[in-house]
Amino acid sequence: MKKNLHPTVHQITAACACGQSYNISTILENTSFDICSNCHPFFTGQQKFLDRAGRIEKFQRRFDGKQATK
Repeated sequence: MKKNLHPTVHQITAACACGQSYNISTILENTSFDICSNCHPFFTGQQKFLDRAGRIEKFQRRFDGKQATK
């Protein structure tokens, strides 16, 4: 077998921007991330759906009462 083929695995503490830290195994020497399950809106229940420029209402006004004909 070839020597030095596989990367070395390090045990590190990765930190999130919110302050939460995790002990993980990785080939990176150190790492940080912007968002984790502790602060992501999907996991915290604060997820919002944005309707920019009233696209839903514009669609409903445009096709309200019209039926597809063949």
